[in-house]
Amino acid sequence: MPSPDDLKARTKRYAIRVIELVNGVSQSVADQVIVKQLIRSATSVGANYRAACRARSKAEFIAKLQISLEESDESLYWLELMQELRLSDDIELKKVAAEGNELTAIFVSALKTARSRK
Repeated sequence: MPSPDDLKARTKRYAIRVIELVNGVSQSVADQVIVKQLIRSATSVGANYRAACRARSKAEFIAKLQISLEESDESLYWLELMQELRLSDDIELKKVAAEGNELTAIFVSALKTARSRK
């Protein structure tokens, strides 16, 4: 498990990579809905993790970490749609999705640990 500071930096880099990935997507209404949803969920991963790190209780920490997990998983959904609709460079999209999968796994593991120590 990465340190809290490492995970804060990693979730921020993930958000930046997602934003960079979608910059060239077409301006069609449908494409932009997917892009906006992806940006919202991807940026929320790190924002909620930072909030978890400032939690005042174990219950609040778990709740914020759960939101990070949910947002990470939601981001993967939007990335899958982008891939199936061929909205972006497939190689970079796969790299970003791989990072999203790793972050999701980290949050699953962290939640299991946090709940077992409750």
